[in-house]
Amino acid sequence: MGVPARIRLDVAYDGTNFSGWAVQPGRRTVAGELTVALEKVFQTVTGLTVAGRTDAGVHATGQVCHFDVPAQLWAERGVALGRRLAGLLPQDVRVMRAVEVPREFDARFSALWRRYEYRVTDAEYGANPLRRLDTLAWQRKLDLGALNVAAAGLTGEHDFVAFCRRKEFATTIREVTEISWRRDPQDILIATVQADAFCQQMVRSLVGAMLAVGEGRREAGWPASLLKRAERATDVPVVAAHGLTLVAVGYPEQGDYAARAEGTRKLRTRRD
Repeated sequence: MGVPARIRLDVAYDGTNFSGWAVQPGRRTVAGELTVALEKVFQTVTGLTVAGRTDAGVHATGQVCHFDVPAQLWAERGVALGRRLAGLLPQDVRVMRAVEVPREFDARFSALWRRYEYRVTDAEYGANPLRRLDTLAWQRKLDLGALNVAAAGLTGEHDFVAFCRRKEFATTIREVTEISWRRDPQDILIATVQADAFCQQMVRSLVGAMLAVGEGRREAGWPASLLKRAERATDVPVVAAHGLTLVAVGYPEQGDYAARAEGTRKLRTRRD
């Protein structure tokens, strides 16, 4: 049948009623809904691969995935794919773009970085009813300056084991290139966290540690001090999933996907 076409999808979803991205027997997942819809269009799709496997309740506006499909079927049906998927998918998941990419493109391993945002409100009345599904209501006032001081100590390449749910044989070394906080015009505190990759619950744990500083319960240097630990920190609060959204994934501008994928697959080790 020849070489299949590789297709990149840019996907957005409201994670409220999903048990995460990955297919799980008996559970509603984003990958499960996408697979069902894609198979209705193409009959056969293979290798659905995602940039970041979001947990249950986590949202996305900039998720990226790829799949392979027979080239002839893509040529015949790809032009109208966006419209067809809009009619097949449930309202809480949308495919924003579908485009053929080089065979070397890998949504997961070719990625340079992932960027998340976490929304928190410290308003006395809680979250705006229209944003309650993606904004955490915090009962105590938060100091924006203190949050940013705490964030500054967490950038760079470190072993983030204190903030991660460890998986066997998986590294917890990551390079965080940005952590910052801002207040938007609606007085919502938004944390932006960008790294080459994340381990499970890492962003929610980082945010939980910084919020402890922002409300005055911990010193500004406490989150960074946890980087010295050799195991998960049980005293770090893991904030609720619904405040977290994957907003963007970055890839090489020159399309050197294969080289990036090869480098990513190499297990990270602590540098001397």
